[in-house]
Amino acid sequence: MKRVIYSLYIDVPENEFVDNIETNLNTKKQFKENYIKLLANKQWYADQLNVDFKIFEYEDYIEYYNYFKKKYPYITTYNIINFYKLHLLCELSKSYDEILYLDFDVVCLTNENFFETWNLNKGICVYNNSSLVKTIEAITERSQTIRSPTSKYYNTQAMLIEKGLNPKNKVINTGIIGANKDHINQLKYFDEFDNNLNIMTKLQSNFDIFPKKIVDFFGYDNETLFSVKLIENNVPVQWLDNKWHYFFDTQGFIPKDTKFVHTINKKFDIVWRRYYA
Repeated sequence: MKRVIYSLYIDVPENEFVDNIETNLNTKKQFKENYIKLLANKQWYADQLNVDFKIFEYEDYIEYYNYFKKKYPYITTYNIINFYKLHLLCELSKSYDEILYLDFDVVCLTNENFFETWNLNKGICVYNNSSLVKTIEAITERSQTIRSPTSKYYNTQAMLIEKGLNPKNKVINTGIIGANKDHINQLKYFDEFDNNLNIMTKLQSNFDIFPKKIVDFFGYDNETLFSVKLIENNVPVQWLDNKWHYFFDTQGFIPKDTKFVHTINKKFDIVWRRYYA
């Protein structure tokens, strides 16, 4: 059984930030300041599990970026990076039986073996973000962004309707992914990729089932397509719990039983205090 953990650190040039500029600049700063610790933490966890660890950085990514930007010039750098991590998932599945992906801002707080705790033969492991979705009545023009779970939920619904599928779906967060090669192959994420991007483009200007305040926030999102592909190809799923994917955002604390903390707020100083406690 060949297993691997991988992550990516892409130090994006500042001139490529086109939205959420202040947030992106802070992320860039925090990643640089915490680079060594974040990298060492993931290597440490892989060593505990006696599995391979791979980090992909800018020099690995730039060829994919150039290819992607030439073919799809309307896709932003942020979205290219997120498609790239799924490209890597597919590529690694050619050499490994089981794969664990961790966003660079994920910190491992345990030496418990993910691969032994989660039987990946039962389905792809991802987190369900649907609890954050707002009802249509509660949505305003300022209550969401293209990256919001609400936007992704209705965008996924629109794509499923367009494909003639049941629109019921879950909002997927791809900050942590556990999967075996068979389910990655079954997902067929990049099959009909051009057609799926064309559908996303069409829905942004020609979908009258939802009000404008929703459609205006449709985009080219990797997690929207991930949700669609799970349903379209009937891929089994296991939902990660809060222990194995803890969203550290506005709450200001990290529970003692947390295994993986996803540092959304980039307050790594708090995470390191918890890690070294």
